[in-house]
Amino acid sequence: MDLIAQIEAEQIAALGADIPDFKAGDTIRVGFKVTEGTRTRVQNYEGVCIARNNGHGIAGSFCVRKISFGEGVERVFPLYSTNIDSITVVRRGRVRRAKLYYLRSRRGKSARIAEVTNYKPKSEGAKA
Repeated sequence: MDLIAQIEAEQIAALGADIPDFKAGDTIRVGFKVTEGTRTRVQNYEGVCIARNNGHGIAGSFCVRKISFGEGVERVFPLYSTNIDSITVVRRGRVRRAKLYYLRSRRGKSARIAEVTNYKPKSEGAKA
């Protein structure tokens, strides 16, 4: 392991965030910390993950798209942000692409993603 990857691994371990296994096409719920004045609360943002950028490293991010009041809204979250309270996978989607930018031009039934019913989580031993 080179020096940069080693420092990155130490930083990720220091953050102690538990990131679930998700990919593009999965519907996820992100609990994001919102500060209003002096109060801080957790606001849930639920939508389809349309992209993962920079993999699983410290600089990784993911883009979530949802339809809010008939308008498409996309938001990019840093993977290891301190403002993210939780990430929950609501349903697994079956897609054949890594970036689902084509969903931006789809409406209605053509924008649906089939659900994976036989999902098997990755084992921790195979990850290393």
